[in-house]
Amino acid sequence: MSIHPTLKRFTLLLLLLAATSAARAISIPDSLNYTFRLGYNIGGTAPVGMPATIRSMNSYDFQPNVTVGLDVWRDFWDKWGVATGLHIENKGMKIDATVKNYHMEMVQGGERLEGMYTGRLVTDCNQWMITIPLMATYHSGRWLLKCGPYVSYVATSSFKGYVYDGYLRKGDPTGDKVSMGAKGDNNPTYDFSDDMRKFQWGLNIGADYRIGRRIGVYADLSWGLNGAFKSSFKTIEQTLYPIYGTIGISYKMK
Repeated sequence: MSIHPTLKRFTLLLLLLAATSAARAISIPDSLNYTFRLGYNIGGTAPVGMPATIRSMNSYDFQPNVTVGLDVWRDFWDKWGVATGLHIENKGMKIDATVKNYHMEMVQGGERLEGMYTGRLVTDCNQWMITIPLMATYHSGRWLLKCGPYVSYVATSSFKGYVYDGYLRKGDPTGDKVSMGAKGDNNPTYDFSDDMRKFQWGLNIGADYRIGRRIGVYADLSWGLNGAFKSSFKTIEQTLYPIYGTIGISYKMK
């Protein structure tokens, strides 16, 4: 039985809140600082630098991308320290782009087509993951600056969409032409979900600002370095990297 995405989000949030409550109930060493985070992710899975085959970005739809996490950090050398944690993240995007001679594979009327596509392309990407960061920190007054690597295990992922208002040249730019209809007219579809990686790694940089004794705000930028797809995946010629910014609130438990 499948779980509704909204129910899944609230279940994960409740589990993490229960874990943080349990952590507060036990004895926490005075040298450690625990911080609960709730944030929103915005970004995309995209190439670095816009290739010539992508002519324009027509629309970007905001997705309900939530991050909940528990971090622990400690100052070791005056204002310098180390932070790590456990984050449950949802990273997704939905875009409508115009492309030209873009290598694609799609299904139209039960027939699989591959070649160079020109026209409109809609992509819906969604990933649920567990992330562990390891960052150097610099603590000064109300500010906590941080930077370092992270690793993520992708529990569920999807990368699919459809094309419209265009045509496909089978095989190469001089191949047979297959026309695509208007939006909503039995559009050819694609689904590359099974080709996505289960493990991602990259760099994270960010800053926390404490507003009061316990409440604060934060902003992070995570940049994937190994690409969202397996190395064997060749349908999309460019390497697509998960690049997301996060803004949110924090609660300093101790």
